[in-house]
Amino acid sequence: MASFVLKRVYEQPAAADGRRILIDRLWPRGISREKAHIDLWLKEIAPSDALRKQFHDKPNDWDAFCAAYADELTGEAAQAAARELFQHLREGPVTLLYAARDEERNNAVALKIWLEKQGA
Repeated sequence: MASFVLKRVYEQPAAADGRRILIDRLWPRGISREKAHIDLWLKEIAPSDALRKQFHDKPNDWDAFCAAYADELTGEAAQAAARELFQHLREGPVTLLYAARDEERNNAVALKIWLEKQGA
């Protein structure tokens, strides 16, 4: 099975992106809907506001964030969103879009790790 690709929403869209899905709870600052070229916005799979704020306050606590986020992803709305992501992936390439500046430690990275474990 193909894998999800991660990309900052501020990067130029590419034909290879396939379906472009925003996985942040908040709309990214400074980018219009037209310029973002987003096919779908799945807020339901984003970390809760409380977890997002907690991680923002303690960005070095990556492992705790990943564990708490994985726990949130067991909820009904997040599970439905995950099923939708896997359905899109079966149909073709899927790029998960996020706004965070840190490209190594953000909700998209944590989500991709979790999704890969689910799809294994």
